[in-house]
Amino acid sequence: MNRIEVIRKSEKDYHDYCYDHNKLFEKGSWLYMPVSTVMEQLKVLKNKDFVRVLDLGSGVGRNSIPIAQKIRDGEVVCVDLLDSAINHLRRYSQSYGVKEKIKPIQSDLVDFPIEPNGYDYIIAVSSLEHVATIDDFRYVLQQIVKGTKHNGINCLIINSNMEERLVETNQPLDVTMELNLPTCKLLEELNQVYSQGWKMIDSHSKLLDFTISRAGQPVRLTTTAVTYVAQLI
Repeated sequence: MNRIEVIRKSEKDYHDYCYDHNKLFEKGSWLYMPVSTVMEQLKVLKNKDFVRVLDLGSGVGRNSIPIAQKIRDGEVVCVDLLDSAINHLRRYSQSYGVKEKIKPIQSDLVDFPIEPNGYDYIIAVSSLEHVATIDDFRYVLQQIVKGTKHNGINCLIINSNMEERLVETNQPLDVTMELNLPTCKLLEELNQVYSQGWKMIDSHSKLLDFTISRAGQPVRLTTTAVTYVAQLI
């Protein structure tokens, strides 16, 4: 297997285990609640009759299901590479009463055709760093921009400057992530895309530190998570 295949197998193993052993919206994992920044932006769309949302890297519905519950009428298109995520999402959308609003699609983000001028709200939480190359990143970002309606919102949360170390020995490991940009480079890329015609709503970085499992071993992951929210004006 090449580098990307190895990384994606490791990420699949990690997420499959997480989805099978942790229930959505129950304490004990990062599936406990939606991202507050993602939910806060819905107030901008509250007066729209029909809201179209695109959740890139939706997982099992941590953000998309609460969004579907909040919007009066609309559709939440949920894209994820993992079949396990999509299968769990289908079940959760039914159990939480939003099946008619959720549209699950299994796809690599690069391969998913984002409809031009198609969405009022596009979110990508911890997903754009999973594209294979910087060129893929730029391509998806451009498609997100083109897919946003007038007055629409983009809410991106992207990990950068990631490091992984074995908890027991503090030994550094190769980071199991497709794209690991320095924070300054990531912000440079984002600022360039959102420089004209967009109003900045929020841009901040936060250092995160938590323990994950890699090949059955506890690993300390540190990352600078960049939150970037903008509105097309």
